[in-house]
Amino acid sequence: MAWRNHSTITEFILIGLSDDPYIEALFFVLFLGIYLLTVMGNLMLLLVIRADSRLHTPMYFFLSNLSFMDLCFSSVTVPKLLKDLLSQKKTISVEGCLTQVFFVFFSSGTEACLLSVMAYDRYAAICHPLLYGQVMSTQFCVKLVLISWGLACLNAFVIVLLAINLDFCEAQIIHHYTCELPALFPLSCSDISITTDILLSSSLLHGLGTFLPIFFSYARIISTILSISSTSGRSKTFSTCSSHLIAVTLFFGSGFLCYLMPPSGSSLDFLISLQYSAVTPLLNPLIYSLKNKEVKAAVRRTLGKYL
Repeated sequence: MAWRNHSTITEFILIGLSDDPYIEALFFVLFLGIYLLTVMGNLMLLLVIRADSRLHTPMYFFLSNLSFMDLCFSSVTVPKLLKDLLSQKKTISVEGCLTQVFFVFFSSGTEACLLSVMAYDRYAAICHPLLYGQVMSTQFCVKLVLISWGLACLNAFVIVLLAINLDFCEAQIIHHYTCELPALFPLSCSDISITTDILLSSSLLHGLGTFLPIFFSYARIISTILSISSTSGRSKTFSTCSSHLIAVTLFFGSGFLCYLMPPSGSSLDFLISLQYSAVTPLLNPLIYSLKNKEVKAAVRRTLGKYL
């Protein structure tokens, strides 16, 4: 392993979000609130889907997996960020950095796959309603989720191998608030051109491999919706996939900006990364609960049952 050859490098120093303790205190309160709301929102969605038998359908099975991954995704970076906001010295061990890189790519990669699977589910429901129950069987849905987890795990493993084979000589300061692989490249004293190309190719392959099925699914969905004669019918049909479409736009929009733009260490980089890793997991349960009549009704029934 390349890092074993450089025993002096045992940890990295993160520059964090600010050097001003007052601003750090404000950030701590802000992100603690965001994290607590993220945990509560996604746990509530998981509880409601499990407790209400009317939501035991393929769409909500995928949504429960998405909520679980949102919990994981947020928990990979935000708790460490909160700890660093209260610390003068913001460090992370080499092993901790590798672990964080793996789980960032694993959780975000799984989420991308799940959003792609959910687009196919909406396509099957809208374009082939008579065959929907047969196509989206329980066994098939479980296989799709397991494949999503497996592909994301494989992609994350490849990316961690890239990080392991980087050589670090003296530089230890990561110009970021978290341990992201692009932020490690400027610290490497070895040739990173091949590593950068592999990371870019892997991100493009995984990103486009999950985004293109969404694009083609929605192309067919829109075509089907436009063929419906009544305005109310079109509106009702579109409402069944509007929440998913918003979630896709937020996730893939910030994700492509986060990993396909060259890192500059600017405030914009931090803002995009925070929106991707902290804000999006908070917004997903809000989007699905506020815009979905079935979820809102299930929340009321569940709260009425337990309160």
